[in-house]
Amino acid sequence: MSIYITGVGVISAIGLNVEENYQSLRNKKTGIEPINYFPSTKNILVGEVKLSSDDLIAQLNVTAPISRTSLLGLAAAKEAWEGNQHDASIRTGIISSTSVGGMDNSEQYYKQRLESDTPDISLITTHDSGTTTERIATALGISGYINTLSTACSSGANAIMLGARLIEQNRLDRVLVGGSDSFTNFTEEGFRSLMIYSDDWVKPFDENRNGLNLGEGGGFILLENEKSLNITNNKKLAALGGWANTADAYHQTASSPDGKGATLAISNALKIGNINPSEVSYVNAHGTGTPNNDLSESVALKNVFKEKVPPFSSTKSYTGHTLAASGAIEAVYSVLALQHNVIFPNLNYSTPITDTELVPEVNLNESHEVNVVLSNSFGFGGNNSTVIFKKA
Repeated sequence: MSIYITGVGVISAIGLNVEENYQSLRNKKTGIEPINYFPSTKNILVGEVKLSSDDLIAQLNVTAPISRTSLLGLAAAKEAWEGNQHDASIRTGIISSTSVGGMDNSEQYYKQRLESDTPDISLITTHDSGTTTERIATALGISGYINTLSTACSSGANAIMLGARLIEQNRLDRVLVGGSDSFTNFTEEGFRSLMIYSDDWVKPFDENRNGLNLGEGGGFILLENEKSLNITNNKKLAALGGWANTADAYHQTASSPDGKGATLAISNALKIGNINPSEVSYVNAHGTGTPNNDLSESVALKNVFKEKVPPFSSTKSYTGHTLAASGAIEAVYSVLALQHNVIFPNLNYSTPITDTELVPEVNLNESHEVNVVLSNSFGFGGNNSTVIFKKA
C-alpha cells in the first residue's frame, strides 16, 4: 500500500514555518544562540523558537492555560493541515509526541508553590503529555483517532511509524503525525547531569565534539492513502519508503558503541521498503554531537553501507536537539531535500571521528539527485527508529 505525505509544518529555532526553515538550512544559518526567551539564570546556548509564549498565544488565537509544547505543536500542525477539510468518508486521526509535555508550566507552578500559599493551580493542568495532543486535535477538529507517544528522542519518528501502520492495516485513511517539545530547566539540568550538554556550539560528527545543545520546536506531516487522496486531491509531496524500530537495551541513556540497535533499525527499514542501500541519496542523521551517539551512528552507517556511505549530515547543528520533536522536524527537512534536490550542510565540523573517518556534508549540495532520504532518530533506552522517504 502506498502512503503519501501531502502536508508539512514546522516551527523551530531557524524559522516559524516551512519556508523560513528551508531558507535557513540553505544559507547555513543556525538558530542556536544565547538563551533569551526562556526565564533562566544561566547564559547557555539553546535553539529557541524566536517568539515568547505570549506571542504564540496571540498568534494562534488560543487561551491560557496552555503549555509552550502545545503551542509549538499547534503552530506546526496547523501549517501541515492547512487547506484540509473534514469528510465523514475519510477516517482521520492525529498522533502527536512529546517528552516534556507541559513541564514549562509545571516549573512555574512549583516555583510559585515554594514562594507563596496561592500558586496558580491551573498551570499543572497542562502537565500531562496527552494534553498537548488533545489541544491540537480540538483546534483542528480531529476526533476520529487521537494518540500520544513518548519514547524520548525517537518519539516523532515513532509517531510517523504508528500512523503509517494504521493506514497500512486499513484502520485510518489520513493521519496527522508529528511532535513538539519546549525548552525547560528540567531537561537542561537532566542532560547536564549526564555530562552531555555543551556550553559551546554543537559539533556533530566532529572528533572534538563534546555534547549537545538543546532546542525546541514542532514538526508535523500529513499522511494519506489513495482513498483519501481521491477525495482531497492533495498534492503528493513525497512518499513513505520504509520504517523500522529496534531496541538494543544497551544502557538507560547511551547507545551501544557497536551500533547494533541503529544498524538493525536502518537495515530493517531498507528491507521493509525493499530499498537497496545503494539507492539512498542522503541520510539525515540523528547526530546529536555527543561522543557516544555520533560514534555509534557512524559505526552503524559503515555496518550498513560499507565503504559507500551516502552523503549525510545532522541538522541539529541548526535547531539544537528538539527531543521528541526531532524526528518529526527532520521528517519535514527530509521532504524538503526531496522536493528541492538538496543535501543540507552539517555545521561546525572540522575533523573526522578517528574510529570511522566519516566526513559529513559541510556545504550545500545541489549537484546530487535526491530520490531517497533516510532519517534516523535514536532515543534513551536504546529505542532506535529509522524512517525512509522517497519522491512521490
